[in-house]
Amino acid sequence: MPSNPPPAGPARRSFALTGPSVTLDPRTNAVRRDIADIRLAEHVFAPHYAAPLPMVVATRTTLRSERPLDSASIAILMPEDLFEVLEYAGDDAWGIAPAHGQVGYIAAAALAPYVQ
Repeated sequence: MPSNPPPAGPARRSFALTGPSVTLDPRTNAVRRDIADIRLAEHVFAPHYAAPLPMVVATRTTLRSERPLDSASIAILMPEDLFEVLEYAGDDAWGIAPAHGQVGYIAAAALAPYVQ
């Protein structure tokens, strides 16, 4: 009888949803119908969760409310600002600008790897 190999990596933290999802403001909480920030998993249900990937803004760019380029501007991100990417889609990245406390889309080309 084959045995199951031990899980790779650190042990997963488990939790249980004990009621309906909480309604969170998607402008300040990275949650959409199809994906949510893993840090919100105890509060909302989503088909997929993503761990934030810290990146740094390399060139001045606009944080937009939606993916289309003509969407409302939320903030201007400056070089060296942190941006936590939760999803890449085409030429865009969706995530959180922690310094502004806002969630939105930016041009993926404006990002560079974050080095601590």
